[in-house]
Amino acid sequence: MKAKTLITLIATHLFVGAIGFALGIYVLPIITAPTSPTASEISVISSKAQYSAEFKRDLKDSDSLHWGKGKVAIGSEFITLMGELAPGPDYKLYLSSKFVETEDDFNRLKTTMVQVGDVKTFENFVVKVSPDINPSKYNTVIVWCETFGEFITSAKYR
Repeated sequence: MKAKTLITLIATHLFVGAIGFALGIYVLPIITAPTSPTASEISVISSKAQYSAEFKRDLKDSDSLHWGKGKVAIGSEFITLMGELAPGPDYKLYLSSKFVETEDDFNRLKTTMVQVGDVKTFENFVVKVSPDINPSKYNTVIVWCETFGEFITSAKYR
């Protein structure tokens, strides 16, 4: 086998392997995600919420792979989303006392935020709020990808 052919084969196989790996990272959370809560379940839980806001796709650091859209309801027991998030791994829900719409803002303010919990579904979600967290002390809800340090979305609720 000629050296040129061998180099071409190695390069193409590495390229295909890299594409497969990237697709796996993107698709695996979709495949392993639990069943999303229904619209009626979200409606019942969000009816007890104290605040509401809207996730929008047009935030500064949102892009075609990192976005959220829909209505967020923030209460003392649960935070819900009636909408969608771009699929991805290791999403966390945070509350902040300052509005955040970029990765730089998030990283700068992270020590002042409180992590509420994990977001496991990409269409609608319900995240339980710990009794020691008071959403009234904050004004912004944020979805963050912890593994890759990516801003997904946020909304100011008061």
